Amino acid sequence: MRCWNAGKLEWWKGMSLAILSILPTVLSAQVGHDPGTSPYRDLRRGATLRVFTGYFGGGRGRVPVGPSQGPTGGLRLEYALGGVISLTADAAYAQTDAYFVDPNDSIPEKKGPIDNDLVLIDWGVQVSLTGGKSFHRFQPYVGATFGLVFGTAIGADSSGYSFGSKFTYAPEVGIRWYPTRRLSVEFGGRLVRYRLRYPLSYRPNVIPVFAPLIEGTTHPWATFGVGWTF
Repeated sequence: MRCWNAGKLEWWKGMSLAILSILPTVLSAQVGHDPGTSPYRDLRRGATLRVFTGYFGGGRGRVPVGPSQGPTGGLRLEYALGGVISLTADAAYAQTDAYFVDPNDSIPEKKGPIDNDLVLIDWGVQVSLTGGKSFHRFQPYVGATFGLVFGTAIGADSSGYSFGSKFTYAPEVGIRWYPTRRLSVEFGGRLVRYRLRYPLSYRPNVIPVFAPLIEGTTHPWATFGVGWTF
């Protein structure tokens, strides 16, 4: 699972570097174009409401009790401060599942999976790589978010473990296509990071006595959305 997460992390790093590598060429190409034939078009500033769906994946932790692997849906409000910077706020629901373990078993084994949904709320900043314009109707961006994720305990789990609420942070990259000035279609992705906290009951059968009870997990989150700028 760690190898899989490392591979995903390298993939997102590669995507970000690829987008950043074309930025100087894109920006320099804006100079000298006749407005009537320019591939650049001014973007409408203001508030955008976006409906999105996606898939939330990633690791479950060394004790696989963390929720993961499920479709998501949500709403995002975006507000362009100027030609480059936008502020975002969104709320999403993830239909994930999780496993649980009984530390009293002589040989504890994971049981499940069982539905264990999440609610994610976050705020973020995005930087347009083409400024306040689109390039051939496309606008790539990079950004970062921070927020909260909320989960529940699994009723069949008698260990005392509960996901609870956690702080999250995530880098993000994406690209938007503008068929009109108001309507946009977006493909995006984040690497959501938060920490799992295991209960003391996991020692010593599940987690060794001197091993930490806190572990960070990384979750690739791919999204597709449609927005309308007011």
